[in-house]
Amino acid sequence: MNRIALYHLETLLWIARLGTFHAAAARLNTTQPTISARMRELEGQLGYPLFQREGRRMLLTARARQLVQDCEPIWIQLERALDSGHRAGSVRIGTGEIAAATCMPGFLAGIEQDFPGVTMDVSIELTAHLIEHLLSAVSDLVFLAGPVAAPGLKVASIGTVKLVWAGSPATAAGMSDKVPVWSLPRHSPLHRIMLETLAEKGLEPGIVHRCNNVQTLIDTVAAGQGIALLPALMTAGAMARGALVEVWPAPERDILFQVAMRAGESDPLILDLFKRAQALRIDAE
Repeated sequence: MNRIALYHLETLLWIARLGTFHAAAARLNTTQPTISARMRELEGQLGYPLFQREGRRMLLTARARQLVQDCEPIWIQLERALDSGHRAGSVRIGTGEIAAATCMPGFLAGIEQDFPGVTMDVSIELTAHLIEHLLSAVSDLVFLAGPVAAPGLKVASIGTVKLVWAGSPATAAGMSDKVPVWSLPRHSPLHRIMLETLAEKGLEPGIVHRCNNVQTLIDTVAAGQGIALLPALMTAGAMARGALVEVWPAPERDILFQVAMRAGESDPLILDLFKRAQALRIDAE
């Protein structure tokens, strides 16, 4: 027992929280072989197995689950005791493009100002990838288009974004039912709403092109290459310049945006940032 170190217990707790050695390695900024070695050392000190193999998965044994249950509250208290109010470390933030262009700059500026010891690693992805990265511990906090209700996630709404059917003035002047439509990929909430609103109009799009970048969609339709259902917040500038105009009435539904973290998260820094993120409003003037 006297050879058990804090990192042994920390590693076990993160495996239990995230479900895999790979995810724990990503969260602890180490390698999967290192995680495996730590668990072999811990098993050797305890004198009993912590994992059992089921197919390709490694599951906690009953005694390991009891150890995790006993150690979890102690570990949380230790984290709080060592956190003297000074936040330091690295936080991995995932965001969709719409949030990145609206509320994200102010959020990041607040972190930089209030927590100078914190470094930020920000990646821009589509909603499906953001959820996957959060659940696999590639990201600590994500801002995404919802609604999202996935097991293992804690989410909070940060507002809604209105949508607008837009195209160039030339495209609007020659509108027809067969005008090319541009959209984000199929698994995007924006793509789903686009198809639903077309169906409500009784229209079958002649062709739907897809692109995974909203700004590129805006530039493409402004160049006269079709129409797109776009976030009003991101088209305001092009509308004001006359590069884009509204080609159809706006749909009645908006896109909900949420911030999410893992439900079992206990890191004081991530919990603090999640609390801050809940106060954001993506639709603020």
